[in-house]
Amino acid sequence: MNLSERQNGILVEVRQRGFVSIETLAASYGVTTQTIRRDVNALCGENLLRRRHGGVETVNASGNLAYQARQIINVHAKRAIGRAVAALIPDRASLLIGIGTTPEQVAVALAGHEELTVVTNNLNVADALAITGSSRVILPGGTLRLPDRDLLGPDGDRLFRAYRADFAIFGVGGIDHDGALLDFSPEEVSARRAMREGCRRSILVADLSKIGRAAPCRGGELSEMDTVVFDRPPPEPIVRLIGEAGAELIVAEEVSQ
Repeated sequence: MNLSERQNGILVEVRQRGFVSIETLAASYGVTTQTIRRDVNALCGENLLRRRHGGVETVNASGNLAYQARQIINVHAKRAIGRAVAALIPDRASLLIGIGTTPEQVAVALAGHEELTVVTNNLNVADALAITGSSRVILPGGTLRLPDRDLLGPDGDRLFRAYRADFAIFGVGGIDHDGALLDFSPEEVSARRAMREGCRRSILVADLSKIGRAAPCRGGELSEMDTVVFDRPPPEPIVRLIGEAGAELIVAEEVSQ
């Protein structure tokens, strides 16, 4: 399913708020309730949202969406982030790249680079970089998590910590308003920490919908990142947190202008 701009916006808003009425959505987009219902029915048909009396709600507030669903959410924003990050990476660099759909888009944007050394626990990242033929891609052992196609656990953490890579590029499940980084499992948190310890420069990539998104596991702070890349300008409190930490903030839409 290819999401329209309005469907994507509906999905992001409902994920952030948990439940939104049909009337509220119609007023927000300046369309009829019938038009919103058609969008909502399409999203519910893909199991991205669930109808509730008078409105629509998230399918599972405590867990993440399926990988295939996340691949089509905010895809243009993720591609812009991917291009912005790829512009930071020179040929022949060494990288640690983590799980998630935004790091996957970074890998897609890196496909034109030459002689990269990439350590990743994300098979989608490995596939994107394997087509170039000039990059060296290193994967950990362990059990493949499906349908995400990633490898989490001690083997991956040890592999990340065995390197002193030029860059680590990773996403996050959510970012709380106080700057706390949130994920959906302790294994995801552990992998991100291992990557942070195994690099010279950490790059957190996140589309703006991650701000205020709830996830149960806390692990790390925005202030610990060297570079944070959003698709659009984040709220002022987040800008202030990043600035006070001395980190670099990159807004992908400004890079592309």
